[in-house]
Amino acid sequence: MGKIVLRLDRMMVERKISLGELAERVGISNVNLSKIKNNKVTAIRFSTLAAICEVLECQAGDILEFQQDEE
Repeated sequence: MGKIVLRLDRMMVERKISLGELAERVGISNVNLSKIKNNKVTAIRFSTLAAICEVLECQAGDILEFQQDEE
């Protein structure tokens, strides 16, 4: 089975926004945003994803990527 990978780091670079600024504007802690950015989470609330997309002016598909497992 494949997995979902978060590409938040890529979008943050494209939008030229720091972790601290994004965390503040989204309303979550730097630690939690860092975990999302570094794919250290197994779930993300839709409300958090929506807030990130709103701040970064992007679609969820710009941040989420499906990777097929190699067999």
